[in-house]
Amino acid sequence: MLKFPNEESVHKYMTRSILGRTVMEVLAHGPTRASVCEQLKALPVAETSRYCSEENSFCWRVHSFGKKIKQDKRLDLIHQFMVNLPLIGRVDLENPDDLFYICEDYGPNPNSAPEEPFYVYVGRKVTEGQRYLAHQYSVKTRHFIGNTSMDAQLSLIMANQGGVKPNMFVFDPFVGTGSLLVAAAHFGGYVAGCDINVNTIHGVGKSSRSFGKPRGEVTLRGNDENILANMRQYNLHDRYLDVMVSDFALNVWRKQELFDVIVTDPPYGIREKTRKIGTNKHYDELEDQTLEGHIPSTMSYHLADIFKDLLNFSARYLRLHGRLVYWLPVVNADYSDDHIPQHPCLKVIANSEQKINMTISRRLITMEKYQSMQNINPLDQVEAEIKTRTYEGSNAIRKIYFPNNSGSQSHNKSLPLT
Repeated sequence: MLKFPNEESVHKYMTRSILGRTVMEVLAHGPTRASVCEQLKALPVAETSRYCSEENSFCWRVHSFGKKIKQDKRLDLIHQFMVNLPLIGRVDLENPDDLFYICEDYGPNPNSAPEEPFYVYVGRKVTEGQRYLAHQYSVKTRHFIGNTSMDAQLSLIMANQGGVKPNMFVFDPFVGTGSLLVAAAHFGGYVAGCDINVNTIHGVGKSSRSFGKPRGEVTLRGNDENILANMRQYNLHDRYLDVMVSDFALNVWRKQELFDVIVTDPPYGIREKTRKIGTNKHYDELEDQTLEGHIPSTMSYHLADIFKDLLNFSARYLRLHGRLVYWLPVVNADYSDDHIPQHPCLKVIANSEQKINMTISRRLITMEKYQSMQNINPLDQVEAEIKTRTYEGSNAIRKIYFPNNSGSQSHNKSLPLT
């Protein structure tokens, strides 16, 4: 159970809760129904007068965990508890002023549930969370998606972790199809991003949907598959600044401490290649005419370098107390918190795990900038470091994820790993 100073703080909290379903004010609880009924009888009039009046309509509902309760039994339960509260208003099943819950816990095994519950709660609904947003922004109905489009619920959670508020400047350096920008814009942030994949940024090439047809060219109407079309779909285009084709390994920004939040899902080399501009070839001479219209070659971008660059970039371009939120793939067998990339100007304030399979997980890391680079002596070498060798080498995580090196992803289709 959580404790709040007042209902106003509960409403404020739940306006940002993506995973929370419902908050109830617990009126009584105990191991038996009889003890709960006695507590309801003993409630002071000063407390019950808020909802025990002729003006207030009400409704009762029963929730059971670990056992199904038949409808006639539910009605008996409602009557048993209702007579212990002096509710004198009218019953309204559709839109009541006050909704009361009876919650009974029968244990974790529904196949051997006891006759009587282990514990009983009776409470009054205060407010609901924002779980509906996961459906509202579902990628299933989104105009523009890709192979690695972030799940809507996870995107909203990441925006929450970043503490995105109205008028903040939010940046995604591996923007892809812009799922994280949509979530940040929902909470009022002005959003921008970059990516090395020119086809993704401009929404060209074959669609990622099943039997997808080639995407159309970008038009001023914004009806084609691109990030701006997604923003228009959700009426968030006024929060969209722009996205650009850019190699994150080659810095293009001049002004420091520019962003309020950096939220991103770096590529791990599983579904998307980790690439940066460069080549392993050696040229003695490159004639001038070959430079015009030249498309640069790309080479492997090792995960260790990606995460070091991400932390170095965040330490330089985040505003003081700004946050960095990103996913870090880990190997379950040898993971420890010491494996999280570190930087002298950033501190970890949250670390949550998402299980992928028995071998691999990914952790949602939230870091806060608590020291400005401008206050550090330029002669000091302040750089990010990683204490594990897990991310060294090309396709480091991919080789662990696919130990047989078959490259088949058929057994992991449900997970949008990058």
